[in-house]
Amino acid sequence: MASTRIVTLDLNFQGRSHAIAAYLIRAGDAVVLIESGPGSTLSALEAGLAKEGLSPRDVTHVLLTHIHLDHAGAAGWLARQGAQIFVHPVGAPHMLNPERLLASAARIYGDRMESLWGEFLPVPETQLKVPNDAEAIRIGNAEFIPLNTPGHAEHHYSYLFEDVCFSGDVGGVRIAGYPYLRVPMPPPELHLERWHESLARLRREKIARIAPTHFGMFDDPQWQLDEVEKGLTAASRWLEETMPANPSIEELRERFIAWMRTEEAKMGMDPQVAQAYELANPPGMSADGLMRYWKKVRMG
Repeated sequence: MASTRIVTLDLNFQGRSHAIAAYLIRAGDAVVLIESGPGSTLSALEAGLAKEGLSPRDVTHVLLTHIHLDHAGAAGWLARQGAQIFVHPVGAPHMLNPERLLASAARIYGDRMESLWGEFLPVPETQLKVPNDAEAIRIGNAEFIPLNTPGHAEHHYSYLFEDVCFSGDVGGVRIAGYPYLRVPMPPPELHLERWHESLARLRREKIARIAPTHFGMFDDPQWQLDEVEKGLTAASRWLEETMPANPSIEELRERFIAWMRTEEAKMGMDPQVAQAYELANPPGMSADGLMRYWKKVRMG
């Protein structure tokens, strides 16, 4: 049987291609998006849909991997156009009332909130669907299986569709053409051990292709999952070497960014590609996530 056509919509985040994707699937009369992207990329989402002869009002279902602003920010707006929004049970309350989520993000991004992320509207309760782990979501002639895959965030689903895994952020950040992958490790829920368990779960599935939100579709899922595993192990080792000196958060950010730069230099990475990786996965955020994980999980 021929596989369903999946269209990668480049949301052109902050004017950069290959930073944030939404994936478009047509299932009979239904129009499904995996991820909404942030509110700041709605014009790019509309342009991508228009190329397929669609408008936002045609979108019937949006499946969110998790509720971070770069993945879910435009979901409330799409719900107002008529779409049903699917989200992990732990993330659902924040989609109904995003006040706490936005206050937490504002502490990190300050006056850049609007330019980076745009508007984050609540999802009306009537439009919000909360599937359970491994509970099939049937849409038109298609079936999507949400898999609980914590580690990057407690409220993280990966979605299986035919032979594809839409891996959100648990499958790492990757840009086509470079044999290199980054592990996004933001606060507040980073948990390296649970992330390893999530990778083990994905390995048990029959996956031929993997589609991280950052960015694109790849046909070497085992290599990708292996690289995430290596990245988590390396980060854990780096923390164990770095934290005994009890660095401040500013020092930890500096050291982490220096470590990333060293890795990029080893790869001979083009500065523009490095910049695209940093937009999709700001290294300072990972330093903050690692600090919190160390104090809450390792020392807690």
